[in-house]
Amino acid sequence: MEQDQNSDCPTPYYSVAVPTQPPPEYEEVVGARGMSDPPSQPYYIPQPMAHVNVVHVSQGAPQRRKKCLACGNRSCCYGGSGGTALLLVLLAIAIWLGVHYGPSLMSGSLSEMEKDSCPSNIVYCDGRRDCKLGSDETNCVRFGSNGGLQVKTSSAGNFLPVCYSGWNKSLADQTCAQLGFRVSHSTSRVKAESSTTLTVTGKTSNTIQDKVSVSSSCPNNDTVSLQCTDCGRQQSSRIIGGSAANLGDWPWQVSLHFQGSHTCGGTLIAPDFVVTAAHCFPRMASSYLVPNNWHVYVGMVSQMVLPRPFVVQKIIVHESYDDKTNDYDITLLKLTQRVDYSNNIQPVCLPAYDKIFSPGTRCWTSGFGTTEAGAAHGSTNLMAVTVDIIDSSTCNSNTAYKGKVSQNMFCAGDMKGGKDSCQGDSGGPLVCKDSDQLWYLAGVTSWGDSCGKRDRPGVYSRVSRLLPWVYSKMQQARP
Repeated sequence: MEQDQNSDCPTPYYSVAVPTQPPPEYEEVVGARGMSDPPSQPYYIPQPMAHVNVVHVSQGAPQRRKKCLACGNRSCCYGGSGGTALLLVLLAIAIWLGVHYGPSLMSGSLSEMEKDSCPSNIVYCDGRRDCKLGSDETNCVRFGSNGGLQVKTSSAGNFLPVCYSGWNKSLADQTCAQLGFRVSHSTSRVKAESSTTLTVTGKTSNTIQDKVSVSSSCPNNDTVSLQCTDCGRQQSSRIIGGSAANLGDWPWQVSLHFQGSHTCGGTLIAPDFVVTAAHCFPRMASSYLVPNNWHVYVGMVSQMVLPRPFVVQKIIVHESYDDKTNDYDITLLKLTQRVDYSNNIQPVCLPAYDKIFSPGTRCWTSGFGTTEAGAAHGSTNLMAVTVDIIDSSTCNSNTAYKGKVSQNMFCAGDMKGGKDSCQGDSGGPLVCKDSDQLWYLAGVTSWGDSCGKRDRPGVYSRVSRLLPWVYSKMQQARP
């Protein structure tokens, strides 16, 4: 059946089923050559795979509760009239608990989609919290090229670099902790491009924006370059596309399991935070918004050998996410316990606020997705493929997505069809290596029409455009 020619939004992705045999080689996916209008429904509705037998490393396998319990010299089993009565009592208790405490189980997610409430006399970036959730103080720090620290103050009203004179490790740690990174990694000097800077004052405050003031004098024009985490480094420098990844190839790759099954990908950006896609948490299915239903796996390349999982504390879906157009398709996960870094577990770097990955830039996308359009199973192994950034005007042309790619999105792949990301990769990373030889998170796998189809490349959430939201939510949920 042909798709609706007047459709306005992307198409649903196909289902993921349990791998019943070894996955095929990750070859270039060649889609249909027919020309049709862009799809009409959300690209992907999460469909968790059926349970498969896996090996959990570094921990014992969970023990199932026995159906019979020893009672003296006999066994008391869940059966007969007594067992039925007991089950009915337990069911009644479960229903009562669900009614009375069910909403609180979702408080870590649904409440985060509500917009902040602020007074009419709000003052932004003055170091004092006016709004209920503190959003007036959460978009006051950003990073430019070369990690240049820029701070907005209520007096200046715009972002300015911070003079290196008077800067110290304590200020660096405070600034990074304010953003949700716990501590700083390194500080260096970078030449200012502006004659106006911010200088450190002796004021005591919990925010960096309240500890600096505007100045026209900065010795040698040296300003602060701040790195909050050691990021974007691979253990392996020789990556081969089209084959299963090795440990350390993509150490920021995350596998998100919903109720025990891989459902979406994600990216580790800080010890306590993972970035993924909003469409992995459909609002019409409330169970997807319960943090306890999700487990996060890091430092692994096979769904058959899983390490100890991390538990989700908060699911923070972008308030402006539109499930019809997939605009603002991004979600931040706060973990209950910090991730310890190793050679196989590393965060990816977040790009500068104004970073533009030019068309033609060769990047990589990775995940546990299906290896061909319409496949009945996903890959148990982590796979990766190279994709090129595509000019937005080309991707939005009448022969492609006809204007449906917003400013918060970009396309990557091949307009002729071929290399692409597929379903299980939803929410996973698209990363690009910059001139400093570090890897940066350019995109979050969002939507597309089938997989590897001509004039239908993959569409990704543009991280640089969504950075203010990411930093804002990290600051609100910081440990």
